Amino acid sequence: MQVVRTRADLRTALASAERPVGLVPTMGWLHEGHRSLIARSHADSATTVVSIFVNPRQFGSSEDLARYPRSEARDLEICAAEAVDFAFVPSVEEIYPPGFDTTVSVGAVARPLEGSARPGHFEGVATVVAVLFGLVGAERAYFGQKDAQQVMVIRQMARDLAIGIEVITCPTVREPDGLALSSRNVRLAPDERAAAPVLHRALLAARESHAAGSRSGDALREAMRRVLATEPLAVTEYVSCADARTLHELERVDGPALLSLAVRFGTVRLIDNEPLEEAMDSGA
Repeated sequence: MQVVRTRADLRTALASAERPVGLVPTMGWLHEGHRSLIARSHADSATTVVSIFVNPRQFGSSEDLARYPRSEARDLEICAAEAVDFAFVPSVEEIYPPGFDTTVSVGAVARPLEGSARPGHFEGVATVVAVLFGLVGAERAYFGQKDAQQVMVIRQMARDLAIGIEVITCPTVREPDGLALSSRNVRLAPDERAAAPVLHRALLAARESHAAGSRSGDALREAMRRVLATEPLAVTEYVSCADARTLHELERVDGPALLSLAVRFGTVRLIDNEPLEEAMDSGA
């Protein structure tokens, strides 16, 4: 594995790399979810690039940039174990050189849910990913389903800006108790960690309600709220039952939908989601 830290060295390294190239963009503190993305890139691509960059532009002023977990040595060890070809580990100045003055704003799909809860977040995400796409020139990029709205934003950006890359979504990887893997999980106190699987239980309750015939968006959102209310440590920010293509909240589920939620445990904010993509019937 080659560790690359500058734009110039990355271009040199990739000039002779075998194609196609797969890119796995990360903010580090790698876990089994990242390993699954790397494995998918290996299956699809001749060369795999993992970027490790904690992007300051996607954190709000009151968010946890300073507390975000970091260990470059640990991440590089995982990348080497997973046979990554290139680990791109740039400084902030390499991604945003002096005079950098461009922001990518994606529009409608970036406004609800995380976009509303974290103003400016998706501008930061879209901007850094556009830079990474331009630097790496990969044929494919891999993201986890846990960040479903983020994937939608990035896919819209790539389509609108004619960036010739396929954005691939890979399944959420979970702990045995259902908690979606996230780099932020390491910051949960023991009692918060024990409480956190309530997110997945809430999503499953809404999915089961849907499977039993409920098509009311309000009823599915209420099913999630009821389960979350059973956990005293869980502070709910939002629950959503939205159109899977537009993220508009649904009165009635008559097509593909996305169940999602955001919940705080102390200072740690977690998100999760569950797609409802099966064929819909005309039930009540």
